Amino acid sequence: MTHTYKLTELVGSSTVSSDDAIQNAIAAAGMTIEHMGWFEVVEQRGHIENGKIAHWQVTVKIGFRLKGKDQ
Repeated sequence: MTHTYKLTELVGSSTVSSDDAIQNAIAAAGMTIEHMGWFEVVEQRGHIENGKIAHWQVTVKIGFRLKGKDQ
């Protein structure tokens, strides 16, 4: 059996950490995307307020398997 995969790119954000921003992006994607299999961090950045990190922003690509007729 062969599989076909698709990638989607998302930006997660968090006031806590970059890891939390990744978790938020994956959790949001999981509400509508089935068969997620991996993620890749593409970019990290943040928003600074008063000399401190106010928000982490992380761009991730999420890979998922497309549903076939046998699945």
